[in-house]
Amino acid sequence: MNANGRTTIDETRLRAMLRDFKGDGISEDDVISRLIDMPFEDLDFAKVDHHRALRKGFPEVIFGQGKSPEQIASISEALLERSDRLLVTRASQQAYDAVAEKVHDARYEEMARCIVVDHRPQAERKQTPGVLVVCAGTSDLPVASEAVVTAEVMGCEVEHVFDVGVAGIHRLLAQLPALQRARVVVAVAGMEGALPSVVGGLVQVPVIAVPTSIGYGASFDGLAALLAMLNSCATGIGVVNIDNGFGAGFLAALINRLPAP
Repeated sequence: MNANGRTTIDETRLRAMLRDFKGDGISEDDVISRLIDMPFEDLDFAKVDHHRALRKGFPEVIFGQGKSPEQIASISEALLERSDRLLVTRASQQAYDAVAEKVHDARYEEMARCIVVDHRPQAERKQTPGVLVVCAGTSDLPVASEAVVTAEVMGCEVEHVFDVGVAGIHRLLAQLPALQRARVVVAVAGMEGALPSVVGGLVQVPVIAVPTSIGYGASFDGLAALLAMLNSCATGIGVVNIDNGFGAGFLAALINRLPAP
């Protein structure tokens, strides 16, 4: 059950509910009432996917950019009726204020521009170590922080190493112990986007490269970094879209929760 007393829709709780039904612990009407909004809920301006946690292992995430604070608050409230976690990315302070009026324990991660709610029991909040987020410069922190917050709310213990770009590569080399104990590395960089290539040459785990839109004119708002990362000669590197810290954090969490070899 979530904080509102509603049954959340994920595989663990669905199996428990079916066991209760099989053992006559709950009635057929109880099952129907719990599943009635399972596929999606139509809010007119949005169709909230309550099935997402069952299919993907994590509830639907709200992309806040372009949505009004009122729309974000309404979608958040609907999601939390059936889910125990909420993540809103690209969220403004105004959006957070609107959500907080409806969800009093929501928190705002200002640097990451994310709204987070976690209603899981404390016993279910085990964080799995293995994710490392590195970024080249302080200007890359908003994107790197988005990756950190995303992986954390998905159940990962995240280490971070910031401001270790190739302009002072000795700063990165001083972090070799952290690099070598990671199971997956998220490398965030703008300008020429060289950091993931260097990291890829130092580790034997997947590296998720995130180009940022930081840089002077010829960086073309991150296109130069994106192309550099796509053309990296280092092995084991995958690239997400420009400024997509959320996508990198989500992928890192999926990789990190795979069984250890």
